[in-house]
Amino acid sequence: MPRSTVNKRSVLAALALTLLLAAAFATAAGAAVPTPEEDPFYTYTGKTPLAKVARGKVLKTRTLTWHVAGLPLPVNVVQLLYRSTGAVGQPTVNVTSVLQPPGRASAANVVAYQSFYDSLNPDDEPSYAISGGTTFGGAIPDFESGLFATELLAGNAIVIADTEGEAADFAAGPEYGMNTLDSLRAALASPATGIPATAKVAMIGYSGGAIATEWAAELARTYAAAVSKRLVGASFGGVLADPAHNLHYVDGSLVWAGVIPMAVIGVSRAYHIDLTPYLSEYGLKLYNELQKATISEVLGRYPGLTWAQLAKPEYATPESVPIYVETVNKLIMGTGGTPKVPLLIAQGAGGELEGTSGSREGIGPGDGVMVAGDVRTLAREYCERHVTVQYDEYSPLAHIETAAPWSATTVPWLTERFEGKPAPQDCSQIAPGNPLTPIP
Repeated sequence: MPRSTVNKRSVLAALALTLLLAAAFATAAGAAVPTPEEDPFYTYTGKTPLAKVARGKVLKTRTLTWHVAGLPLPVNVVQLLYRSTGAVGQPTVNVTSVLQPPGRASAANVVAYQSFYDSLNPDDEPSYAISGGTTFGGAIPDFESGLFATELLAGNAIVIADTEGEAADFAAGPEYGMNTLDSLRAALASPATGIPATAKVAMIGYSGGAIATEWAAELARTYAAAVSKRLVGASFGGVLADPAHNLHYVDGSLVWAGVIPMAVIGVSRAYHIDLTPYLSEYGLKLYNELQKATISEVLGRYPGLTWAQLAKPEYATPESVPIYVETVNKLIMGTGGTPKVPLLIAQGAGGELEGTSGSREGIGPGDGVMVAGDVRTLAREYCERHVTVQYDEYSPLAHIETAAPWSATTVPWLTERFEGKPAPQDCSQIAPGNPLTPIP
């Protein structure tokens, strides 16, 4: 049987098992676990001002058992509170979870898995689900365990940061990247994690996890040079390359339109800006209602929702809001640096399956929420900067469906990166896409 078929079956089997566990134990004993807001582990209590603490420094350490949907599993987890950086450069603290491979004294290598928990609620963070807490939005980290179980069983440590940070700053790409890199700083430095000095590091993530993975890859050289030296590759799929394009793409979508108010809240929160003066009465209503919403709650809940419904008539397009333009231009991928490692990028283009039209002028088809032309351009730009890129576009598949082939392809690709084999690239075959240019 071909190796790719075996890998795909193993990933899908693990995924199916996780789904069954989540369904069977969704109301397990997680209610007894204190939330991040209640748990003192999440709070920095040191005497040194946080601004003077080095980025990635471990502030607290604890060891616990890995939980899936509140069910304890025989895997040890080291959780670390560490210093990181927010979107506007302020010092922050964050938590990462290091899953140690069962039956091994130390890990072979490290896979940084960035979750697509996509939530405005800090209680939906992966660290809380891993510690045994259960929330509706936290079911996503439970579900995701099937996407990295193969790597854990292969003897690799899995590092899972709360990529959105302590305030759940949804859609703030650079902050996701810095939280990811600082989590690796902390995990590699802590003696409690059992990660050897010779371990190589690869990063993977889909959708919201792709935001963190891509931004970490492009920021690594300048933000975390020591971590950058350990990196051997990054794989990500379902990519938010240009948020301004995505906002227009999902405008009026039957399934994905609910991400519009979530993005308004997340970007406002991360960059400390106030967009409420531009919102209509209905827009303000949603803004207030969705302050702690998760992606699971909004999918399909607001069919046909448009920006025009959320904004006052004089702000009929997002581009008519100056502070929005200034902020969203900071979120275009590729503007923060150039990755030094090989990339595997996957993107679907069958968004009609998830209720999003692909006929918008200047945008073209996507997977329902992400724009394929933007991702192609990002891949081509990195090729021009001499990055080794493998780009896989799944034209008939929508966003949710594309996660399966991306995951199946990632498993053998990661193995080859850890083995030091030359990475594949198909730069000459990537079709042209959309311009990724700041809004004037």
